[in-house]
Amino acid sequence: MIAFIPARGGSKGVPGKNIKEICGKPLIAWTIEAAKKAKCIDRVIVTTDDETIAAVAKEYGAEVPFMRPAELSSDTASAIDVYLHATEFVMNETGEKIDKFMVLLPTVPLRTEKHIEEAIAQFKADDATTLISFAEAEVPASWYHVTDENGRVHNAGFGTGVTMSNRQNNETYIVPNGAIYILDYDLLKNNRTYYCDNTVAYIMSREDSIDIDYPIDFEFAKCLMEKRVNDTI
Repeated sequence: MIAFIPARGGSKGVPGKNIKEICGKPLIAWTIEAAKKAKCIDRVIVTTDDETIAAVAKEYGAEVPFMRPAELSSDTASAIDVYLHATEFVMNETGEKIDKFMVLLPTVPLRTEKHIEEAIAQFKADDATTLISFAEAEVPASWYHVTDENGRVHNAGFGTGVTMSNRQNNETYIVPNGAIYILDYDLLKNNRTYYCDNTVAYIMSREDSIDIDYPIDFEFAKCLMEKRVNDTI
């Protein structure tokens, strides 16, 4: 299976985050190395619009056979179009159809080759069409509220809106964590969605699911990564 790692250059929340150093390596290197160590991954391809990211990706063993076009590198560009562009480039390059492929976001550095291998094993065992990694939501959906123009609080429409005295009484919800996607080319092309009636969830711990969107996420991931690295020494 091919693993695509999308990494554009224009990050707003944490500027330059894809190559920002974390525990002695650029952030993207942790995802590249995990993918390359996974026995079930045949090729690791980075799709980027940034020459510096491309150079770092190659240094750590990923392929960068094309540069992502500008129209697929803006804040408003669709991730689906990015994945279709990458997949279709490889299909044109090899002359072979790609039915399934993996996407690994570089902003989830605590995902390891073990997670990748487990996800693929589950995907095959469940005979799934697509697989998406999830983590348990930090709070129940019924806790989400919004404020109106007068500052008054209203339930956001998720769940009952009834505040429970014990959070264990609420139904458990899961949220996508960005670590692993196994996608179906035809579903993506024709329906423009990751999900169908045969989508399965690969559940990961919250610790391994840290997704770096803001500076505090980076510091949190750095602390967890340092602990993991020190524990293996």
